[in-house]
Amino acid sequence: MHGRICVITGATSGIGRATAIALAEMGATLVLVCRDRQRGEETLAAIAAQTGRHDASLVLGDLAAQRDVRRIATELLEGDRPLHVLINNAGVVNLQRTVTADGIESSFAVNHLAPFLLTNLLLDRLRRSAPARVVTVSSEAHRFGSLDFDDLGNERRYRFMRVYGQTKLANILFTVELARRTAGSGVTANSAHPGAVATGLGKNNGAWARVLVALLRPFFRTPERGAATSVHLASSPAVEGVTGRYFVDCREKRPSSAAQDPDAARRLWDVSARLTGLY
Repeated sequence: MHGRICVITGATSGIGRATAIALAEMGATLVLVCRDRQRGEETLAAIAAQTGRHDASLVLGDLAAQRDVRRIATELLEGDRPLHVLINNAGVVNLQRTVTADGIESSFAVNHLAPFLLTNLLLDRLRRSAPARVVTVSSEAHRFGSLDFDDLGNERRYRFMRVYGQTKLANILFTVELARRTAGSGVTANSAHPGAVATGLGKNNGAWARVLVALLRPFFRTPERGAATSVHLASSPAVEGVTGRYFVDCREKRPSSAAQDPDAARRLWDVSARLTGLY
């Protein structure tokens, strides 16, 4: 990974932080996208302490706000340096329905629309930097998600695990369509399930959620183990040229039938482009 520039979203804790450290150890130059400067600086210090590398940098922004996503992309594209790997890692679980400043349900906005928009804004640079890779962190939770194109914001009924599963299904469908659109360009796109990992995901939902996560922690895999598949897809020669696939524990796995529907993937792309003002 020496000489390879990697952008990672949600890199200040859990899987993202473990992914960043692992790639830095392999020689990658990192750009970490995060909301909180203090946590970002702490992550840079941890990377330096554990790997001896001091060339990682931060780009600050809130992925829930499309204005911030566009600003993040602008900062990443400043100058003419290449971009070899984009890891869409950031994600949320919300027990209650909330909407963003753009008027979009928050889980769908952060988990799907943010990586969709960011990837598209960076796509020309990725093509120019080829061979390049896009890795999007999904989940086996996609198997109990479904897409209701008449109610993507889940206004009629909000069940948090179903909504989370919907966003993870969207991640895989996005990957499938991205792979189709970038075929032959030298850019590959794959999605990954990290496993049940002891991270901060869901802790934004209050004290009882933090207690539940603490109680379940002994049964979860470590962030380092959870990061393994993302690291594999970002770096391994074994997946050079492999695209449009879904991986679990560093191996390709067939996702649900809903996640393999090319018509749904194309429709989701078009809807997402309208919701983000891409076209």
